Amino acid sequence: MARAGVTPGQKGEPVLGEAWSSSVQHWFTYPNIDPVAFHLGPIAIRYYGLSYLAGFICVGLWMNRAAGRRRLGLTGDQILDFLVYALAGVLIGGRSFFVVADIVSHHNADFYFGSPRALINLIAVWNGGMGFFGGLIGVIVAIALFLRRHPGLRFNVLADEVVVLLPVGIALTRLVNFINDELVGNVCVPDHPWCMQFPRYDGYRYPSQIFEALMDIAVLPILLIVYRRRPPDGVVAWTWFTLYGVTRSVAELWRQTDVAVGPFTGGQLLALPMIVIGIALIVLSYRRNVHTEASAAA
Repeated sequence: MARAGVTPGQKGEPVLGEAWSSSVQHWFTYPNIDPVAFHLGPIAIRYYGLSYLAGFICVGLWMNRAAGRRRLGLTGDQILDFLVYALAGVLIGGRSFFVVADIVSHHNADFYFGSPRALINLIAVWNGGMGFFGGLIGVIVAIALFLRRHPGLRFNVLADEVVVLLPVGIALTRLVNFINDELVGNVCVPDHPWCMQFPRYDGYRYPSQIFEALMDIAVLPILLIVYRRRPPDGVVAWTWFTLYGVTRSVAELWRQTDVAVGPFTGGQLLALPMIVIGIALIVLSYRRNVHTEASAAA
């Protein structure tokens, strides 16, 4: 989740890592890439939006394979309809989660509700960003709504096909978080040579966005292997669900957080239950042992 407002450790605030920085030879320098990829007339096309677009294209292409259409029982047009549902779920859920989390973290409700003009900030994804967990909830709701129109299609079958290439989109988004100089890591104490200085933050910090992107993309071959083994319906989807809980929980060890409860960050409080829920549902899927090779949903 990208954050709006003032972030602890920005310029002007003392941090602990500076005492070591002068004595350590660091390997990397922040590249200062322009967040705007290109312009279409007056419209700025940002890498952030392109990362979401790339993710949806990957998911759509996977679902639209001949084997995917057969298993789903959907036509190409119906798969496109689902992607519209999923896009709405991601945008509404992701932005809503971000706004709520931002208000809880920074106590800045006036930024969104202080005046009629401030209401635009509720949908201004270019000012702060999206929340992953809200987007995930939004997609689950979108799947449920889509299934109501296609009663012959089962949740586990659709979810299996959706998640296989999902790590590509998530990893790309984390790389864009790095480009946008957001979601930075904790201060390195003592400094490590692989840490770097970010433009808007004091001290050398872990490039946590890169760490998380690498862990996310490492999930992709695991999902492909599991999918090729043709496990019972739902196993692929809940494998991704479990592994995301693992990677996000580990990434939070380096990532600066706004909210913590005891030893756990806000992200870990949401990600750790995913591991337990995912494992339980994998076991349940194996016990049900339902295999769908072709569906009559269309």
